[in-house]
Amino acid sequence: MDTSITHLWTEVTDPVKLREIVGEVSAQAANKERPVLHQRDREWLAASPYCVIATSDAEGNCDASPKGDPAGALVHVLDDSTLAIPERKGNHRVDGYHNVLTNPHVGILSLIPGRRETLRINGRARIVSDAPFFEDMIVKGHKPVLALVVEIDTIYFHCGKASMRSGIWKPETWTPDVLPSHAKMVKETQPIEQTLEELIDKYGPKYERGLY
Repeated sequence: MDTSITHLWTEVTDPVKLREIVGEVSAQAANKERPVLHQRDREWLAASPYCVIATSDAEGNCDASPKGDPAGALVHVLDDSTLAIPERKGNHRVDGYHNVLTNPHVGILSLIPGRRETLRINGRARIVSDAPFFEDMIVKGHKPVLALVVEIDTIYFHCGKASMRSGIWKPETWTPDVLPSHAKMVKETQPIEQTLEELIDKYGPKYERGLY
């Protein structure tokens, strides 16, 4: 895109103008936040195998990190306003955890495959390296290496319009082969010494065997 023509853009910088464009928020939408877990929230989290955790550092640089485990093992409810999300083996970047060390505010988007709505949680997080509840987060014999403990500020269900527009859960819209394999894209986009064949082997069957 030619960014030299940004003078032709109409940028919105005023909250009054923003509200004028998008319209007034309905009473239902404005009042749907709650500060503690409802029983339905607990049931949702118990059924969810996947979430995305958003963080930012002290300067506002953002990160969004996906987390996944079998349903029932991803989010551990400590009490009506506190959650723990386990950290499993990964690439060791821990960008989001570095952010939490300087800015504890986090946002969580929790999904259930096939369900068009999502559950949104905003709160303040801390990193825990061990606690008695780690025993309750064991998967395939492995305790998490860390846990992100989140004190809930607000929690609410988000409507399914984005999922409906995207058709994300409709198999007929899935096109996993529209791009080359992950191994090929890693080889093409990263400064890496491994050959394509070595990367194909890395992301093959043994990749799944090393999840925990």
